[in-house]
This record gives sequence, C-alpha cells and structure tokens, in this order.
Amino acid sequence: MVELKTDTSMDEMYEAGQVVGRALTAVREAAAVGVSLLELDEVAHQVLRDAGASSPFLGYRPSFAPTPFPAVICASVNDAIVHGVPDHYRLRDGDLVSIDFGAELNGWVGDSAISFVVGTARAADVRLVETAERALAAGIEAAVVGNRIGDIAHAVGTVCRAAGYGIPDGFGGHGVGRRMHEDPPVPNEGRPGRGLPLRHGMVLAIEPMLIGGGTDGYHAAPDGWTLRTNDGSRAAHAEHTVAITDAGPRILTAR
Repeated sequence: MVELKTDTSMDEMYEAGQVVGRALTAVREAAAVGVSLLELDEVAHQVLRDAGASSPFLGYRPSFAPTPFPAVICASVNDAIVHGVPDHYRLRDGDLVSIDFGAELNGWVGDSAISFVVGTARAADVRLVETAERALAAGIEAAVVGNRIGDIAHAVGTVCRAAGYGIPDGFGGHGVGRRMHEDPPVPNEGRPGRGLPLRHGMVLAIEPMLIGGGTDGYHAAPDGWTLRTNDGSRAAHAEHTVAITDAGPRILTAR
C-alpha cells in the first residue's frame, strides 16, 4: 500500500532529510587517506546525536541478513556496490567510496547516498561517479505527477546503459516515510508508461547503482550484507529522497 504524504508531512520529512545531507557532507569531508570506515561511521553518528535524530540503519535486519546491521552508514569501497559494513579498513589513495545513510527525526525518515574518490582519482572512476549522478538527476526529472514508476526506471536505466555500465538486478529505490522501506519499489531499469501512476504526496528514494565493468552480476560477501561485483570492477551509488508534488519533484535530502 502506498501512503500519500500531506504537505505538512513532506515538510517534516525535509527536516529529516537535512540531517541526512549534513551527515553525508561531514563524512565526505572526513574521508581521507588513512581514515577508517568505523571513524566515518562515528562522524555520521555524531551528526545524528547533535540533531536529536536516530538511525534507521542501525539494528535493521531484513529477511536476507544473517545479523542486524551494526552501523549508521553503509560504506561500500571499490568493488562493493551497496550495503558495505564499516570496519577497521583504512582508506587508501584512489579508493572509490559509496556512503549510504538515513536519519529518522520526529517519526519521519530521510535516505540518501553519495559516491566519491579519496585522494587521486582515476578518470574511469570519475566518469562512473558522474554517470551515477546523471542517472539520479534523470530519475528525479521523470518524477512528476502524471508519469509512472516505469518512467523513472526507464530514465535511470537509459543513462546507465548508454554509458556502458551494468545494473544489479533486483536492487533499486523504494518508498520512504515513517519507515525506511515502503511501497512502491522503484527499479533502476524499466519500460516507460508502465507501473504505478505518480501522484502528489508520494515520496520515493531514487537510487541508481552502477557496475563499472558493464555486467550485471553481483554476489554477497561473507558478512552477508555487502554486495560485490562479480567481475571485480568498481561500483557507484547515488540516491535522494524525493517528494512528488504538483509543483514538480522536491528533493528532501538536498545537500
């Protein structure tokens, strides 16, 4: 069931989204050669504390997970696509890092992700990250009243495929509201004009995930959470929480 949010609710979700934006900005600024993923997790955790917010990630355990998620960020490095578990790994020059983060404030959730390179960036990684952001922008542009979920999926997938990148099957965006994952699912590839009609008050997390090697294959790491590319190529992830309004898409997690 898809819950339509009121204008007041969307304003409240914007407040949660701003916590997310501040945390992602702080994590990116803190990410440097020699900094551990656990240290980045603590940076984000402090933003939550300062805002009086909580984490929808910490302790989250979907059906596929062997254990509850132990952190407030997902930190996916190089060939990790999503759901990376922060650990003692220390960032190296040239690492491609994707950070996914959520915040719950006053009962509402915001969810967003960024990818970036630490230190010296390879041209191929810059292109991958830029394409993820372009795919996200295309998906947001399609998130208008009168379109359908398939229009968002088609917009995202077209950018990814045109650049020669793979798309992990079965993973994509979702509704957001009182919970981090709500209906409807928002695939990263699909046919335009298909799926649920977009209406004022729908709030969606649009999140392209790109596999740099061009294949769609992935596998779960031994931790049961992290998804890694089958071909060892690098991956990128970009995400915003977006409200569908009669005035156009409203990015609730703008940074």
